[in-house]
Amino acid sequence: MRWIVHKFGGSSLADARCIDHVARLVAARDDQAQAVVVSAMAGVTNSLLAAAADAACAEPRWTSTLETLREQHLATATQLLETHPSLLATTQDALNDRFVTLHQLLSSLALMGSAPNEALELISGHGELLSAQLLSARLQALGQEAEFIDARDVLRTRPAALMVAVDWDASQRQMDTILAERPARRYVITGFVCRTTEGRISTLGRNGSDYSGSIFARLLSAEEVHIWTNVDGLLSADPTAVPQAELLEHLSYREAFELAYFGARVIHPQALSPALACDIPVFIRNTFNPECPGTRIDSAGHPGMPVKGISGIGDMSLINIEGAGMIGVPGTAERIFSALHRAEISVSMISQGSSEHSICVVVPAGAGDRARSILEEVFERELRHHQIHRIALVPDIRILAIVGEGMTGTPGVAARLFASLARAGINVRAIAQGASERNISVAVDEADAERALRAIHAGFYLSDQTLSVGLIGPGQVGSALARQILAAADRLKREANLDLRLRAVASSSRMRLSQPGLQLEDQDDPLGEAHEALDLDRLADFIDDDHLPHAVLIDCTASDRVAERYLGWLERGIHVITPNKHAGSGDPDRYRRIRRQLERGSARWRYEATVGAGLPVIQTLRDLIDTGDHVIRIDGIFSGTLAYLFNRFQPGTSFAELVREARAAGFTEPDPRDDLSGTDVARKLVILAREMGLEIGLDDVAVESLAPGELEQASVDDFLAGLSDYDAAMTERLEQAQSQDHVLRYVASLDDQGRAEVALKSLPADHPFAHLALTDNVVAFQTRRYRDNPLIVQGPGAGPDVTAGGVFADLLRVAVNLGARL
Repeated sequence: MRWIVHKFGGSSLADARCIDHVARLVAARDDQAQAVVVSAMAGVTNSLLAAAADAACAEPRWTSTLETLREQHLATATQLLETHPSLLATTQDALNDRFVTLHQLLSSLALMGSAPNEALELISGHGELLSAQLLSARLQALGQEAEFIDARDVLRTRPAALMVAVDWDASQRQMDTILAERPARRYVITGFVCRTTEGRISTLGRNGSDYSGSIFARLLSAEEVHIWTNVDGLLSADPTAVPQAELLEHLSYREAFELAYFGARVIHPQALSPALACDIPVFIRNTFNPECPGTRIDSAGHPGMPVKGISGIGDMSLINIEGAGMIGVPGTAERIFSALHRAEISVSMISQGSSEHSICVVVPAGAGDRARSILEEVFERELRHHQIHRIALVPDIRILAIVGEGMTGTPGVAARLFASLARAGINVRAIAQGASERNISVAVDEADAERALRAIHAGFYLSDQTLSVGLIGPGQVGSALARQILAAADRLKREANLDLRLRAVASSSRMRLSQPGLQLEDQDDPLGEAHEALDLDRLADFIDDDHLPHAVLIDCTASDRVAERYLGWLERGIHVITPNKHAGSGDPDRYRRIRRQLERGSARWRYEATVGAGLPVIQTLRDLIDTGDHVIRIDGIFSGTLAYLFNRFQPGTSFAELVREARAAGFTEPDPRDDLSGTDVARKLVILAREMGLEIGLDDVAVESLAPGELEQASVDDFLAGLSDYDAAMTERLEQAQSQDHVLRYVASLDDQGRAEVALKSLPADHPFAHLALTDNVVAFQTRRYRDNPLIVQGPGAGPDVTAGGVFADLLRVAVNLGARL
C-alpha cells in the first residue's frame, strides 16, 4: 500500500480538544494508508520522570503526581468519548490498568530507594501508551479504522554512541509480521519506546518520537513523513530573537541536519537519518495550521539563497589552549580530545590556527570549569615549563552558524558574514568552517548574541535591515525629518528590506521613548505629550538596544552640548547623523578625536546637511579629493537667508524692512543676528576646509558681519528697530555695485593655502552667483581638472523640508553601508 507516516508531538496532543483536532485531521486524509506515530501529551513525560525521582527518594508527593496524571487522562477520555459510553468504558479500563502498573513500578522504586535506568525508561514510556490509546479511541468514535501498535512489539535497538542504533533486520521482521497478522489502513503507533535486541524495555531517548516517525517510514517504505508540531515549519532563525524569521519552504537533508544540530528545536537531527537512508521526503507541518504546506526536506533541496538559515547553541564556554610549545608537536590535539572524551565532555566547536600556536574548543557551560581543570592536569608539565602559556576559560558563549547548500563554491559568503558582524560591532571569539562549506560557525559573547543573530539574518537578506533611530531636536527640521521617515517607512520596508524604527525623540528638556517605534499618526507631533526629563545617557542606551543590530542618533539641534556627545556615541558603535555644525567646525582637538575614532571604529558620522542643506556639497568635495583631484579654491553662497535678502534688495527698498519680512516669513533664525553675523557661513567654510585636510578654526576665517556691533547686546525687537539706522550705508553699497553693473552677494571663499573669508562682495552681473533663485545656495569648485570652468553645485539651500531631506539621505547612506538594498 501507499503509506504516509504522520507523527504528532506533545503540543499537538495537549488536551481533548487537540486530540480531537488531530483525529479529524488524519481522518480527512484517508486516501492513503497511514501510520500515525504519537508522543505523550504535553508535559506528561516530565511528570512521570519527576514522580520516579520522588519515589526513589521516598518523597510521598509522587502519589499525588501520579493521581493528577490519572485524572487528566480519564477526564480527557470522557471529553473525547462521552457520546460513546461503551467505548469510553473500555478506554477508561485500559487507562486505569496502565496507571495500576505505574503505581506498582513507582512503589518498587520507593522500596528500593533508587531508580535504575531500565525502570526509568519503562516508566517514562507510558506517556506514549496513554496518548496512543486516547487517539485510537477517538478515531474509532469518528467511525475510522485505528489499529493500535505498541512500538515495543516492533522496534529492536542496541546501544550506540549517539542515541541508540536500530536493528533494522530484526525490526523489519517484526513489522512484516504485524502487517501480515493485523492488516489495516491506519495504525496508531507509540513513539519514543522500543526494546533492545535482548527484548528488554527501552526508549529512543528524549526527542525520540520524531526518530520513531522516520524509523516507521523506513520500515513501511513510506512515500512521505509528516512531522506535525505547533509551528509552520523550520524557520530561517529563532523567531523569539528574530521576529522577521521566515518559513523555509524547501531544504536538503544536510541543511536540515545542520539547522537541527544548532538549535532548531522543531526537529531532532537524528530523526532525519532513516528518511535520508531511503530518500523519503520529510515535511514539517503545523497541526493547528494544516493549510500551510510547511517545510519540505529531501535529498535535492532547493538552490535559492546561498544561506538558508541561521541557528545557534547557547549556554556554552570557550577554552583556549595557547603556547609556542605546541607548534609542530604531534599529538597535542589528540591529547586534548582524548582527555575530554574520557571525561564525557562534548565538544561543539573546534578552531585552530595554521600556526598551531593556539587551539580552542567550545564545550557546554556546565562542563567548562571541569574541562579546564582536566586540561591543566593533562598539560601540567608543559604549563610548568612555559611550553603552554595558559589554558583560559571564557564563559557565556553562544555558537552561531549559517547554513546552506548554496554556500558551497559561492565566493563572498564568509565576507558577508563577518562584514555583518563588524557593522553591528560584534567581536568574534572563534571561527570554524568545514571543507563542505555548508556551515560556517562563529563563537560570540552571549551578551552580543541576539544583536549578532539579527545582523547576520539581515545581512543575508533573510529579514529587514533594522535601524534603531533616535532624533534629538524636534524643531522645524527635526519635525520635517520625522514626517519624511514615517511617510517612507512602509515603502522602504517593502521595496528595500529596510526597517527604520524611529524609537526616540528628544527636545532640550524632554524626551519620548517608544519601544516599537513611532507610528505615522505621530508625524505631526513626534515629541507628543512626553513628560520624561531629558537624559542623553538613557536615550543612547535605549537606542543602542541589544535586540536590534544597528543604532543611529540624529542631532537636529544647533547645540555644542549635544555635539560634545558624538565621540562617546561613536565609540560605542552608534552612528551619528547631523546638520549641527558645531562638531565639524568647533574645537579642533575634539574634531581630531572624532576622526581618529572613525578610522578605528565601525560607526559612521554623516554631516552632509551641515553645508548646503540638501545639496551634495561635501559628497562632491570628497569625490574630487578621493579620485585624486586637487582643490585649488572654493567659492560659494552658503546662506539661504542672505541669498534671499540680496536677491530682493533693490534701490528704494529698506534692507532693515527686508530683514523683518524674512523673519516674519520664517526665512531667518528667531534672532536674525545669527544669520547676519556671518558666523554660520564661516562654520560651513571651516567644515569644508577640514574636509580638504586644512587645519583651521573659526578664528582663522575673516568674517564681515552685517549685524551692527552697536546692536549686539540689544533685544531682538530693539535690534530690528535699530537696524533701520544703517539702511543708508547698505543702500550706498548697493548703488555703488549697480553703477558698475554688479550685484551684491554674501560670499564665502577658501583656497588651498587655508586663506578663508566671508564677506559681502560686488560681483559682475554675468557671474554664476548673480542669477540665483530666492533662497538658492551655490558652490563653485576650482580644481586641477576644473581650473578654467569651475564645477558648480546649485539648488535650494534653506527650508526645513530641504534640510531634512539632506539628513534623510545621510540616514539612507548609512543604511546602504550596513547592507540595505537601496
